[in-house]
Amino acid sequence: MINYREHIEIDANVRFGRPVIKGTRISVSEVLNWLANEMSIAEILEDYPQLKKEAIQSCLLYAADKEHNIRIAS
Repeated sequence: MINYREHIEIDANVRFGRPVIKGTRISVSEVLNWLANEMSIAEILEDYPQLKKEAIQSCLLYAADKEHNIRIAS
């Protein structure tokens, strides 16, 4: 299983503290947007050869983890 913490970092000096793929300025939200707009992992890797498949999958895992931790209003 992939540990998203190995691929995602938050640094106040990079992209205003938004979560990004380590070693890049590519934000998790950008990757999620690409996937939501039907860009395949293969297409992302073709356009951004410095990325690894695990980093893209980590963006999905990061989003799932954050959604899981949102408190439900009651």
